[in-house]
Amino acid sequence: MPASAILLPGIILPAEPAYSALREQLSGEAEVVVKDLEIYAQGDPPADYRLSLEIDGVLRTADAAGFDRFHLVGYSGGGAVAFAFAAAHPERLESLALLEPAWVGNDDMGPGERRTRAELDAAADLPPDARLAEFIRIQLAPGVEPPPRPDGPAPAWMRTRPAGITAIMRAFAEADVDVDALRAADIPVYYALGGRSNPDFFGEMAERCRSIFSDFTLEVFPERHHFDPPHRIEPERLARSLESLWERAAQGR
Repeated sequence: MPASAILLPGIILPAEPAYSALREQLSGEAEVVVKDLEIYAQGDPPADYRLSLEIDGVLRTADAAGFDRFHLVGYSGGGAVAFAFAAAHPERLESLALLEPAWVGNDDMGPGERRTRAELDAAADLPPDARLAEFIRIQLAPGVEPPPRPDGPAPAWMRTRPAGITAIMRAFAEADVDVDALRAADIPVYYALGGRSNPDFFGEMAERCRSIFSDFTLEVFPERHHFDPPHRIEPERLARSLESLWERAAQGR
């Protein structure tokens, strides 16, 4: 039976450009849906934005596609949504792939993760342009240069991104995840980690995930960081890893 998968992007780049390279590399037999985050569905983030809005959106997308159970892949903010979805609806998932998730719950954070989270919270109070620059800097390993700004005018959707960053950070702080449901989830979990990303943040989250999920695989992409992620820069390698994950999930049914 062909794999059914939903791919969730981060808080900045929309789903189609984020995942176009990866989709080209995935097996033609897989049925893959790329889904934008609900936070931008009406343009500006809603004042009462919560992760429950994203969870409901994933359910609607899966039902509309006819996916009873499916593989869920999420990067950054989308990875945080995927983590929260797995806790709320583990019965719907065949596997879970976290590509440097921006958040994996508020319990048992290590010191580096707590420090980085505080820096990100402080950045949310900066003016929009400075907020985005600091948001990028914080998530890189020390000494790693931020990516250059693209040439030309910013796309229209960029207008909503500073507010989106602030809204999703607030939603993380207010969210409650059923970690016991995650521990009991009988699904394989994959975590992609960039070697040039902030290790105190993404590395500590990877180890927290390892402590939660009984079937956990960590793959390090040494040359990648959070803003040149493998789904865009090394899509062939990531596609093979995802297909291996999906095959293992099918064998374990």
